[in-house]
Amino acid sequence: MTDRIGEDLRFFQNAINLRQQRQEVLASNIANADTPNYKARDFDFGSALRNAMGESMRLADTRLTLTSSRHIPAKAVTPDPAELLYRVPVQPSLDGNTVEMDVERVQFADNTVKYQTDLTIISQRIKGLMAALQQ
Repeated sequence: MTDRIGEDLRFFQNAINLRQQRQEVLASNIANADTPNYKARDFDFGSALRNAMGESMRLADTRLTLTSSRHIPAKAVTPDPAELLYRVPVQPSLDGNTVEMDVERVQFADNTVKYQTDLTIISQRIKGLMAALQQ
């Protein structure tokens, strides 16, 4: 039963994780608005979410435990589903910076609202599950 609950919430978990990553990217763009030659970055949320959901057997990052000094250390890393792209400026600046504060603020606010919406939805689903279990 817990697998079905986890599968139901997996979409929202991936969405929240990607929204958080995008928030960091947008905040970095805003913080570097006055840095010469800084190139604004972003990623396509829809395709990143499809990539994250498409990996059905996605494992967490894994390290091998070394029991001998002759063992070779190894680590399995899950690829990042969000590929960072460069944003094409509408009005390029003379110093080579491609951050447009109006665009960044709108994207930041939009991402914040969608992040809060995802949190509200997952909270309501968990409350619904808890109510069903208590009956």
